[in-house]
Amino acid sequence: MALACGIVGLPNVGKSTLFNALSGAGAEAANYPFCTISPNRGIVPVPDRRLAEIAQRAHSATITPTSVEFVDIAGLVKGASEGEGLGNQFLAQIREVDAIVHVVRCFDNPDVTHVAGAVDPERDIEIIATELLIKDLQTVDRRLEKAEKLAKTGDKTSREEVGLLQALSAHLNQGSMARSFDVAEKWIPTMRALSLLTAKPVVYAANVSEDDLPGGGPHVGTIRAHAESEGADVVVFCADLEMQLVELPEEDREDFLQSFGFESPGLDRLIHQAYHLLDLITFFTAGPKETRAWTIRRGTTAAKAAGQIHTDFERGFIRAETISYDDYLSAGSEAAARELGVLRSEGREYEVKDGDVILFRFNV
Repeated sequence: MALACGIVGLPNVGKSTLFNALSGAGAEAANYPFCTISPNRGIVPVPDRRLAEIAQRAHSATITPTSVEFVDIAGLVKGASEGEGLGNQFLAQIREVDAIVHVVRCFDNPDVTHVAGAVDPERDIEIIATELLIKDLQTVDRRLEKAEKLAKTGDKTSREEVGLLQALSAHLNQGSMARSFDVAEKWIPTMRALSLLTAKPVVYAANVSEDDLPGGGPHVGTIRAHAESEGADVVVFCADLEMQLVELPEEDREDFLQSFGFESPGLDRLIHQAYHLLDLITFFTAGPKETRAWTIRRGTTAAKAAGQIHTDFERGFIRAETISYDDYLSAGSEAAARELGVLRSEGREYEVKDGDVILFRFNV
């Protein structure tokens, strides 16, 4: 399953620096607006300590983590929804991602210009939110106009859709995001087809200075209050520190992190938060050749999970021989798990749990 997170925010807030730290892709990060024109894309492995522990017990030759794609989208400015600063192009790029990482500047640095003046996280968040809302209103109003024309011909579905779109337009006009709009199950496909920007889940990434770590300093409280009001989460990080961290040898990173009061990099916390946003979980396959992590949505059945590996696995599904992660570690191997009776034979409708280690049986 491909998961794409779009990194958005005003210019010069640390988006490209964060992207470089995440992906090591070397995207340009400069002290002027719009140094990113075409979106930079990087595939980032999802850190998961369970992989190595399972691989050790399975005596696997290779380890393959699951991954997430990060898309570095150019800085948005006030008026983006009307095309200011190539805004139409940049907003269109947001439509293509599954979730939004909204980077907010929380550090003061006279050497790094701020397009809106002094650092003010609440104002900066509102600028981006307003542009996304305006663009969504344009989308909904265009769809409403078409639905109203069809409704005049007597089309019942279009008449019902008009009511939905009118309520949605009123919701957006009140400054509320599409993700908080209560919609009946029958209209979920319609909402998805609209591909609204404010329907996407968001995590706020508070980019602070090293001096404000680990708490984040005075600006982070403002972001947390805003995030809480809309049911979003906040990850505190320092983009410059994350760049320093990825350049260090592996053996020096833990001490470096602890010196700033962290147990894990901000990048790891950001990736895991993205997983949480989209209600994703990980299951594993393990054997002598490879231990591999796979991403699925919570609630996915065993047959559908098998299809993530290969369509033949789903089509010819027989059963899923399943061991929970904790049981796998306690038993020490698949064979020992069988002997202890903790290996379960699950059918195609079994809902895979996070951490399950699975061997799929299927007919070719």
